[in-house]
Amino acid sequence: MSASVPVIADETVPGLFDRRPYWAKRFGTAPFLPTTREEMDQLGWDSCDIVLVTGDAYVDHPSFGMAIIGRLLEAQGFRVGIIAQPDWTSAEPFRALGRPNLFFGVTAGNMDSMVNHYTAERKKRSNDAYTPGDVHGKRPDRAVIVYSQRVREAFRDVPVVIGGIEASLRRIAHYDYWQDKVRRSVLLDSRADILLFGNAERALVELAHRVAGGEHPREINDLRGTAFLRDRVPGDHVVLDSSEVDTPGPVDANPDPYAETSAQACATGQESGTQPGSGGDAEAQVVRFHREIPKGTPRSRTVIRLPAFEQVKGDAVLYAHASRVMHLETNPGNARALVQRHGDKELWLNPPPVPLSTPEMDAVFDLPYARAPHPSYGDARIPAWEMIRFSVNIMRGCFGGCTFCSITEHEGRIIQSRSEDSILREIEEMRDRVEGFTGVVSDLGGPTANMYRLACKDPEIEKNCRRLSCVYPGICSNLNTDHAPLIRLYRKARELPGVKKVLIASGLRYDLAIESPEYVKELVTHHVGGYLKIAPEHTEEGPLGHMMKPGMGTYDRFKAMFEKYSKAAGKEQYLIPYFIAAHPGTTDEDMLNLALWLKRNGFRADQVQAFLPSPMALATAMWHTGRNPLRGVRRRADSRLSVARGARARRLHKAFLRYHDPDNWPLLRDALKRMGRRDLIGNGKHHLIPTWQPAGTGG
Repeated sequence: MSASVPVIADETVPGLFDRRPYWAKRFGTAPFLPTTREEMDQLGWDSCDIVLVTGDAYVDHPSFGMAIIGRLLEAQGFRVGIIAQPDWTSAEPFRALGRPNLFFGVTAGNMDSMVNHYTAERKKRSNDAYTPGDVHGKRPDRAVIVYSQRVREAFRDVPVVIGGIEASLRRIAHYDYWQDKVRRSVLLDSRADILLFGNAERALVELAHRVAGGEHPREINDLRGTAFLRDRVPGDHVVLDSSEVDTPGPVDANPDPYAETSAQACATGQESGTQPGSGGDAEAQVVRFHREIPKGTPRSRTVIRLPAFEQVKGDAVLYAHASRVMHLETNPGNARALVQRHGDKELWLNPPPVPLSTPEMDAVFDLPYARAPHPSYGDARIPAWEMIRFSVNIMRGCFGGCTFCSITEHEGRIIQSRSEDSILREIEEMRDRVEGFTGVVSDLGGPTANMYRLACKDPEIEKNCRRLSCVYPGICSNLNTDHAPLIRLYRKARELPGVKKVLIASGLRYDLAIESPEYVKELVTHHVGGYLKIAPEHTEEGPLGHMMKPGMGTYDRFKAMFEKYSKAAGKEQYLIPYFIAAHPGTTDEDMLNLALWLKRNGFRADQVQAFLPSPMALATAMWHTGRNPLRGVRRRADSRLSVARGARARRLHKAFLRYHDPDNWPLLRDALKRMGRRDLIGNGKHHLIPTWQPAGTGG
């Protein structure tokens, strides 16, 4: 996947800022988008064209989705107001800015509201980093549904458009961890008119202009990155049943015998070779995709029918199968529309959005953000703002494909990078305008710190690729892994007047980093603040194969580089590895081996991350169904995965990660005896846990 916009056959992609601005452009730029009638009056507005409702506090900064959307629509000439964290117990707060002329835009905020509210053990959190004062309870559970309902109560006839990560990851029938059941698309439950998924700038701009031109959002069904309801599939479309595309059973690809080896590997989702040390069993490493496209049928008129909501709700195999097919239709260059029956309606998902070009990304980040929370919050601390206050986002997207992560489901696998000049301008603006800047840039990053400008070498291969990851089971031979542009950016950022240090805090893909020793040297010498956190996630091949993560051989190579360059720089620096407990495909033996590795290497984790089944992730399909959608889904009994679903099983997996905590020793002793590993219970250095129990512990 690449940093450039992919070639889309037979499709014209208008530029993000190509349309003639709406008439309200003459009002100019608001210091902050209005949140009250009084602020509208100060701007000379009698009404808003679009009102955005969000579950986050209003921070006018490009790290907050509502600020980007609001400023983008403002630049298109629309008058935009924001209702942030309204009291949802009545419709009155949703009338604060009056009736919008075009539509309401509704989002839960930067996080799914259920992930925001509850831990991996379904316990209610006591804080909310996106709320002034870090207090909990300023947004409802399932915020998109609740906000949309209140908007309908306030103004029954005003169109409702939903988007953001909560809507994006719940756009089809999805497993909901908190209710332990499959829920239908949020589009139906919210009764919205249209759903925008992914980074939705392109779709939203066109939608706004077309609604301003007299169309209703319910009538707009040709925008990429949108989901909507239909009564039936149009007659000019060819419908492929998903079982024809990827049969729930043994499936082999039919590769083109005349294709080049590398292109053929991408087309079938199969890597032409594997790297030593990569995790996962051989079968899990091959992701095949069986395509049955009638000759002469334009892809734009081909739709794949997924099993209906009523089917996937009660059939685990069909759910895993639907998840697999959906994820294999996510490349903007070749994805087809999907349709899924919900009762008497057809839920239609158009192909994903076309990524933004570098000039478009620059223009979005160059919009006139105030770079501060709304003044109404006073001195209240907003932790999410404090975290990104002195950081700069340099790119979007991630081609890692980790199955437990939802970044790729939302932002896509194609890396969208800003220009060097745009990034440096933002650092200078932050230096000059953001109160409290001391010369330390806290992060230059994004979803993955070191994917900046990494791209597929061949646009044609990229357009036809169906791999779920560009780096698993090994780095694709077609991927350009040159870190030189990132190194150059780091050096120029350090040289800016007033900048004392530039740290890298975003997650690092170390299997890519070791392809560029010069990058590792640059990072370790100048951009590590004593500790560098990376995420091997596990040590054992079984779990790593189901996560699509590299093996520990890759970690060892990076660790050796990190220590070598730290020593050369005369710095005492430490590598902090993160691991995950209770991931699907992980056995008790896997966790025991991880615990032994931790003890051998002297690691004692203070906090433990347990797998949280977030909506639409591939690992969530594994957790719910016990099947592996990375390969053809099978009904036979021996195809089931090991899944730590019960509370006791999850506690045990977490306990192995914290083998040094006396409170976990009774549980671990019982498990080791059951597993036939009494040899690991004792008081010597080679034992995992002792025979004795400190007073007051283990309860």
